[in-house]
Amino acid sequence: MDDADIVLISALEHYSYCPRQCALIHMEQTYDENIYTLKGHLMHERVHEEDMEQKGDMRIERGLTLWSFKLGIVGKADVVEFHEDVPYPVEYKLGPKRKWGHDILQLYAQAICLEEMTGKEVKKGAVYHHGSRRRREVEFDEQLRVKVQESVTAIREMLKGKIIPAAPNDARCRHCSLIQSCLPELAESGQRIRHLKEILFKLADE
Repeated sequence: MDDADIVLISALEHYSYCPRQCALIHMEQTYDENIYTLKGHLMHERVHEEDMEQKGDMRIERGLTLWSFKLGIVGKADVVEFHEDVPYPVEYKLGPKRKWGHDILQLYAQAICLEEMTGKEVKKGAVYHHGSRRRREVEFDEQLRVKVQESVTAIREMLKGKIIPAAPNDARCRHCSLIQSCLPELAESGQRIRHLKEILFKLADE
């Protein structure tokens, strides 16, 4: 697979949250820092400080590089616990559990990589929410696997086609660190203007 076809695992959460956000980050290299992203970077740096740790029968690896040649994805795991050599990925998130659950796709993409890398079936993983200091265990199923595959394909086509999707301009935008770069209200206004022009020109031709 060509390097241009490779999709970063982190892009899955971005795409699930908002395709436009994903395009701005992974195509335009736009990433605005805010207090939440800065705290998130700091937390991830702390998670990745140690490479490996042994706790009884469980081996813990941090910052493990992941890949899947079949899907064409690469990335890095926050934490992978090995229970009797069976991988159990743990993704760290800054805040408490949110209603959207976009981080699940990213977590399962890690599991797919670990399956390919180790030959072991990965049935479960967890998202650790730093805000509440609680783990949310996720059971992986075939429906979720298909969703990951479809999302990777969609992201790859979007990036290769250099397509920046329309701004949703909805509740998601208030929580997005790219709001000042995206300017969803202006982007939406521009789309409305183009639509009105198309209607006007169509009426004139008729």
